[in-house]
Amino acid sequence: MAIEYLHMLGVVYRDLKPENVLVREDGHIMLSDFDLSLRCVVSPTLIRTHDGDPSKRAGAFCVQPACIEPTSVCIQPACFLPKLFSQKNKKSRKPKPDPGLSTDSLPELLAEPTTARSMSFVGTHEYLAPEIIKGEGHGSAVDWWTFGIFLHELLYGKTPFKGSGNRATLFNVVGQQLKFPESPATSYASRDLIRGLLAKEPQNRLGVKRGATELKQHPFFEGVNWALIRCSTPPEIPRPMESELPAKFEAFENTVGVGSNSNKMVGGNNEMKSGGGKYLDFEFF
Repeated sequence: MAIEYLHMLGVVYRDLKPENVLVREDGHIMLSDFDLSLRCVVSPTLIRTHDGDPSKRAGAFCVQPACIEPTSVCIQPACFLPKLFSQKNKKSRKPKPDPGLSTDSLPELLAEPTTARSMSFVGTHEYLAPEIIKGEGHGSAVDWWTFGIFLHELLYGKTPFKGSGNRATLFNVVGQQLKFPESPATSYASRDLIRGLLAKEPQNRLGVKRGATELKQHPFFEGVNWALIRCSTPPEIPRPMESELPAKFEAFENTVGVGSNSNKMVGGNNEMKSGGGKYLDFEFF
């Protein structure tokens, strides 16, 4: 949703990675570090869905055998249908359709800056999209590639194309096929989502045509109420930071060598402590 919002503003982020994602005190997340962002022009529009056939609604990335059956619905709607759209006459109301078909008549928001193009070579090597490395010019599709790398790292603890060095990593991104580690075990939907995001050709990449809407309809996010996600409670709430000086720094303060400079440093620390300064548990080198 953060990427969707940036694209709606005409901003291609280009630097998604774990160290740029901050966790707020309420457990929700924020993006930071926009030094590599590209500002472009975008015209958010509302478009109608194709038709009532769920197989034509972002189903290209759902290839489970069960999803091929005509009676199966693999897609979940981007949000729940509000009650105000329901018919007033309950007697003439038709039987409740499948959830995957209930939003066919609702428009979808298209906020992708699809015409944005840049020739800059920017980003983190393990997260660079193939089109950036090849210098072919890139647009908003690079953000969905980096989101795929980001999900892979969250699930498996490492990025999929990392090599012995930066040069090897770049070669792997361009030429190596995506392979998932045998462990830990992950769901089919998660691997399918990552495959769609890590398509080498940007025109075939999930999210490049209809933006975040394509991702929201993927089975991996089944059950997520996107309309009320900001009101939901995150799975983990960060603990408050300790404000007192840790014991190891107390020991360091008592064992600092003698000398004018050392005494000044110790005195400075004591002054900070007596003045009510807060200490964070960082490692200093």
